[in-house]
Amino acid sequence: MGDGAFWDRVARRYAARPVRDAAAYETTLERTAAHLTGAQDVLELGCGTGATALRLAAHVGRLTGCDTSSEMIQIAGERLAEDGAQNVVFRRCDAFDPTFEPESFDAVLAFNLLHLLEDRLATLERVRVMLRPGGVLISKTICIGRGALHFRLLLGALRLAGLAPGGFGFMTPQDLEAQITAAGFEIVETGTYPARPPARFIVARKR
Repeated sequence: MGDGAFWDRVARRYAARPVRDAAAYETTLERTAAHLTGAQDVLELGCGTGATALRLAAHVGRLTGCDTSSEMIQIAGERLAEDGAQNVVFRRCDAFDPTFEPESFDAVLAFNLLHLLEDRLATLERVRVMLRPGGVLISKTICIGRGALHFRLLLGALRLAGLAPGGFGFMTPQDLEAQITAAGFEIVETGTYPARPPARFIVARKR
């Protein structure tokens, strides 16, 4: 899941970069927290440097952050040591880790991840298996449409220069919502934060 080698190379630069749209990020955190009860077991896929997991720690019972990049997990561990949260752990793994048993989690988070996955539908189906009855998938995904010729050309150039990860799903919000529904979820909330590039926030409950 994901391009771990790319993220290993850019992890330290990524960690030092400020949030591009702070207002959109805060809205995402606020809406995510609204669906967490304070006693839940939560998994964050593609947790990166752990910043979001640590911001949400006070709203959950236990949170496991996983990422395929060992360097991202290293940074997340450093941040955890500074933060001191007792209910957060970080691991190098992905959604298909065999230690994640069926119905292990009340919520699964996936921020800025789904558009990067070649196995998106398989991952969504795996998430459904890991969720307990009534559990929720909370995601935010870049959805810039199926065309986006200028962005395709720019992304191709960045990949050649080693400045962008491999794999990028060009889809509309409707495409993504259809895939989530097909994987066995009922969509209960949507939003777009930020508007440009459009990042679709979706809360979907396991059917």
